[in-house]
Amino acid sequence: LLVEAGGGLVQPGGSLKLSCVASRITLDHVAIGWFRQVPGKAREPLSCISERDGITQYADSVKGRFTMSRADAKNTMYLQMNDLKPQDTAVYYCAAETVQDRPGGCGYLEVWGPGTLVNVSS
Repeated sequence: LLVEAGGGLVQPGGSLKLSCVASRITLDHVAIGWFRQVPGKAREPLSCISERDGITQYADSVKGRFTMSRADAKNTMYLQMNDLKPQDTAVYYCAAETVQDRPGGCGYLEVWGPGTLVNVSS
């Protein structure tokens, strides 16, 4: 239902743009978000957009470096990652809720992609 792409190996200070394409669900009028996980650690929420609540949220660890966006016509979301650091190395996941226009949608991200690996290393 959600499939990420765009991960790979990048040098510190570099940039990557992840995409997440939805099929059989719509990203229109639902909250969407990005997360990451390092093996052995808890999944970390990175960002969320809720048009219903009028908010775009970022974790402090990525604020000012990562930008989340959406292209509703393509049923796709993106995560532009700049100034990447070795500590950004992780598997990155996109997620979405399935109920349109629900208040507090960022707390109901229930559909997940399989993830894409981002490796920041020189």
